[in-house]
Amino acid sequence: MIEVDSLTRHFGATVALFNVSFSIAPGEIIGFLGPNGAGKTTAMRILTCSLAPSAGTARLAGFDIATDPMSVRNCIGFMPENVPLYPDNSVQDFLRFVAKLKGVTTATLEKHLDEVENQSGLTEVRHKLIGHLSRGFRQRVGLAQALVGNPEILILDEPSAGLDPHQIVEIRELIRRFQGQKTVLLSSHILNEVSLTCQRVLILNKGRLVAEESPDLLARELEAKPCIALAWDGKREEVCQQLAQLPGVVEVIRTEVGAEVSLAGDPGELNPQLVETVLSAGGRLQSMTNRSVSLEDLFLRLTEDRTQGES
Repeated sequence: MIEVDSLTRHFGATVALFNVSFSIAPGEIIGFLGPNGAGKTTAMRILTCSLAPSAGTARLAGFDIATDPMSVRNCIGFMPENVPLYPDNSVQDFLRFVAKLKGVTTATLEKHLDEVENQSGLTEVRHKLIGHLSRGFRQRVGLAQALVGNPEILILDEPSAGLDPHQIVEIRELIRRFQGQKTVLLSSHILNEVSLTCQRVLILNKGRLVAEESPDLLARELEAKPCIALAWDGKREEVCQQLAQLPGVVEVIRTEVGAEVSLAGDPGELNPQLVETVLSAGGRLQSMTNRSVSLEDLFLRLTEDRTQGES
């Protein structure tokens, strides 16, 4: 559904995007992830035909962004990070205006708007002025305008930006419902949020694609093992020796206050054994902290590795 081949974009001497290639199958929800300035928005502007690439090309639903931009625009719904809304319009009037711009026929207009409002969770506020809506509902309006015209592809730039945790969950659930129905490319700088919404993650850093995997596979590829930090008073060497002999313990590294224990099994099952071992070996346990590698740790490691490799 989306085929990107060697996309590159220069702004003067600055390389915003370099040789980026990927593909997205119909019905997939894919996350574009990277820190601010990584090139996510530049890539999305190119895919929505609002910015020309310096090199490379892309095809969406079979249409080339360079030779047939109007056909590309007709098959996508775009939600920019800051959606331009009219605060003095009601939700329904605004969506009606967008529908006319997108060429939705008069005969199907009202039925189509009802469907879009229902999909976006806007039915109860359809007659309210946009300026009177909460940030969460304004984001829903931004998503709704992207859905108008029933596009095959949705491109969403930071759809949960500025929302509180409750609103983020609501937007996430709205997007997840599109799996198998629409092809979705969404950007974020929050790895955990993308991992809960998307089937695959494309990680950008300094304009380059540094990883392309599912969140689970990323963790396995980086050999992220559960790690528990233990702190105790009393004997050090004896406790560490006993910990190293436990089934499921891969490595024990001594620290000033205890040890960091790498595990091959489920921490939930092994933690009680760790506590019992510290106590039986003569230690007085002070704390136990989960130091397992998080998705954010993986993201930082990926981007730092690439940065160091270029220095």
